[in-house]
Amino acid sequence: MFTIEHEFDATVVTLIDDGPHPLQDDITISAFASVITLEQYDPRTEKTNVINLSMAQLRDLQAALDLPEGSYRFADKP
Repeated sequence: MFTIEHEFDATVVTLIDDGPHPLQDDITISAFASVITLEQYDPRTEKTNVINLSMAQLRDLQAALDLPEGSYRFADKP
């Protein structure tokens, strides 16, 4: 299950783990103009873990989901 909210400066997607147990805490993904932020609460440390992805890293992740195993690099357009 997931939700989508459009805020003033970001689009926020929340991924809710509603599958079989054990369940993981929700993941919140905030898409800003220049960075993507992923956040998930860790009950073991009682802290929220934050990961920031650049737009280039997001592009690479998107491409990686559809490619076979290997090492890749985007070529610059002339």
